[in-house]
Amino acid sequence: MMLFNRGALRLTVLLQIALATLPLSCSAAASAQDWSYRVRPGDTLWDLGTRYLKPTVSWEELQNHNAVANPYRLPPGQVLRFPIAWLRVEPAPARVVAVRGQVDVSAGGEPAAAVREGMRLPIGSHIRTGADASITLAFADDSRLLLRENSELRLDQLSSYGATGMVDTRLRLQRGRSGSRVTPAQGPASRYMITAPTATSSVRGTVFRVSAGQDGDPAVTEVVEGRVQVGNRHGQRMVDPGQASLSASATRAPAPAQPLPAAPVIDAARLRLEPLPLLAAWQPVPQARGYRVEVVRADAPEILLFARDTPDSSIRIDDLPPGQLRLLVRAVTADGVEGHDSAHDFQVPDGLPPPLTTAPVHGQTLALAQPRFAWAQVPGASGSVLQIAQDTDFRQPLVERRTDATRLRSPVALAPGDYYWRVASVDAQGRSGRFGQALPLRISDAPPESGLQPAQAGKGQLTLRWQAGAEGQRYRVQVDRRGDFSAPLLDRETSAPEVVMKQPWRGGTLHVRVQYIDDDGYAAPFSTAQQIRLPCKLCYGAGAGALLLLAL
Repeated sequence: MMLFNRGALRLTVLLQIALATLPLSCSAAASAQDWSYRVRPGDTLWDLGTRYLKPTVSWEELQNHNAVANPYRLPPGQVLRFPIAWLRVEPAPARVVAVRGQVDVSAGGEPAAAVREGMRLPIGSHIRTGADASITLAFADDSRLLLRENSELRLDQLSSYGATGMVDTRLRLQRGRSGSRVTPAQGPASRYMITAPTATSSVRGTVFRVSAGQDGDPAVTEVVEGRVQVGNRHGQRMVDPGQASLSASATRAPAPAQPLPAAPVIDAARLRLEPLPLLAAWQPVPQARGYRVEVVRADAPEILLFARDTPDSSIRIDDLPPGQLRLLVRAVTADGVEGHDSAHDFQVPDGLPPPLTTAPVHGQTLALAQPRFAWAQVPGASGSVLQIAQDTDFRQPLVERRTDATRLRSPVALAPGDYYWRVASVDAQGRSGRFGQALPLRISDAPPESGLQPAQAGKGQLTLRWQAGAEGQRYRVQVDRRGDFSAPLLDRETSAPEVVMKQPWRGGTLHVRVQYIDDDGYAAPFSTAQQIRLPCKLCYGAGAGALLLLAL
């Protein structure tokens, strides 16, 4: 996860066996320190005491602690010292900034409930994320934590020191992975700690990731910004930015720091960020067992919108919410260490929804080289965009055409084969919305069938009928003796799906074919020619009878 870029203070990671003693030692150190306040014009000791001190501590004690001679006159710029133990301490519940997928929380013995954006989670809350889920929390100093999929986190301590800006945040990562962007400390009592099964990460402002270690992988602390001191009773090491610390056991000194894997090199020729689906491919990173792919909000990278672990060096993402987003790709080593991000920003338009399609139907086979596509009108749309391609990725569409209408014939002839088509709406400003589903279509080289019905003969006339086409279509019918239609007996256009012709003066076999003509003048290929065998009675003028139309 790529988090906010900002100045970071020094980070210390302590690996301890007796983790329970750590909060006590930190509290003892904090109690021996003072928080400093610079006097502003108009400040008085009793006002400052009311604002910052516990109710059991009087402003006179603050006066004595600072040797203030005249409590009625505090020179602006004077520095007053407040003992940490005297400061007001208040609960500071975590705020749920974003939720993706199934995330549950339980607290105080209550049954687990689904987490919703905007909820306030108190001390003792136990959070669990599902297989494709994440949650982003904000704490009192606006530090942010992203809890990833298949993870568990307990909120051990959430408090603030009144209006001082100092916050005490202690978290227990019991399973899975997290990423944090921690606001630089505002004073000596500020604390942000994540305890994992084999490691405690104590920070005062930095960007880092923590893994609890599972499925044979060790616990890992990956430093994106700042310097990290990693240690236990067996030794300590300083870890520089861009390095990782592995902790397989608390009974041995931490292993020497190792560099984070390099950011994958994205193949620009195979990168398509707009429109969806998003397509990306990258060069394999040596010794990488796989890759972590994420999409986050560009203005708040700790809010995760899409996440996937993949052994492949390519990805396809079909759906994303609108907004200014960021694609992140990083390599993962055999030990589970995640490396530097390759980042690319892109925009998903918040435009009109895709229209409903009406023709051709899903998966239809057409014997038309230039079929006509039709769709519904989306309210507020001033036009549409039609795309036709030979693959569902639409990386290189064969057709991409805008129109003000809700139907459009393919401007190019499509060779026999399989295709996909989709449509997007265009608003009054000319901005294209999301494309709809890619719909399959097959173009056949077989001539279409006309659905000719048995011919009717009578009163010296021969009547031919065929299957009616779409509303507005016209028809061209040809009747020929030899079957090559070089000199047809009949060549006529009609608006009705039938034609009446004079009976031929002699019998034999007639060949008949029909062509459908759309209302825009587009003429489909002629249907397969069918045969009419004239009965002997008709040949000799012995009377009228039904003529059978025999398909070839």
